[in-house]
Amino acid sequence: MDKADLHVHTRASDGDLSPEEIVGLAGKRELLAVAITDHDTMTGVPPALQTGRELGVNVIPGIEISAVYDPGTLHMLGYFKEFPAGLEDDLEKIQKGRLDRFPKIIERLNSIGFDITIEDVSSIAGNAQIGRPHIAKALIKKAYVKDFDEAFDKYLGKGKPAYVEKEKLTWEEAIGLIRKHKGISVLAHPFTLELESSGLKNLITRMKAAGLSGMEVYYPEHSHEQTKLYKTIAGEAGLILTGGTDFHTHERGASLGDCGISEEGLKIILDHLDYH
Repeated sequence: MDKADLHVHTRASDGDLSPEEIVGLAGKRELLAVAITDHDTMTGVPPALQTGRELGVNVIPGIEISAVYDPGTLHMLGYFKEFPAGLEDDLEKIQKGRLDRFPKIIERLNSIGFDITIEDVSSIAGNAQIGRPHIAKALIKKAYVKDFDEAFDKYLGKGKPAYVEKEKLTWEEAIGLIRKHKGISVLAHPFTLELESSGLKNLITRMKAAGLSGMEVYYPEHSHEQTKLYKTIAGEAGLILTGGTDFHTHERGASLGDCGISEEGLKIILDHLDYH
């Protein structure tokens, strides 16, 4: 494919495939590059980089950091030229928050009548840090829901009965952390902010002043109109345009490489990483 998929999750957070499997799949699909962007951790990046060297696949070290934002959801992508030693230590606070969060989700599911245990979910997650998709799989396995969409729409999504907020940085802290480790920060899937165009423009202006480098314009759930709007806003703000599938599993969402950026767009990002 003539695309670089810059938003991909592995088993190191809440994806189905190991980092090695993701890179192997990227090679089979002849992607220009793949960025490993697990939630609040970079433990999947070293094995992905090693496999990339072995297979000749361009792997970009990355991360997706959850940030405080209401009423919508704000995620910040970070991209790095090489593995940023020390970042994992800086993320310890929010990683602990993730560990504390999931027993609370299980408790809420139990309170509404679901017979599901931490052991049920842990057996699905394996060595990965537990994520809501693992809990969704447990619900599917026990036939409480038929698929991921029902699990999130009814129980696990923001504002639903079993949703528990997790420990997060502010978006200013997320941008600062990425910059501290010589990375470039990119606002992920801006539609989840639930902002009108004027509000998004105002927020982007503030983020740009704090060091934001780019916006994820190309994304499977963006409509044609949204993609056009985000491209305009990013262009006016002088931001890099990025894109990716947000790939987690073959069972939900776009397939690896279905969405991304062109060779020209990739070159712009790599040039910025060289500059940083």
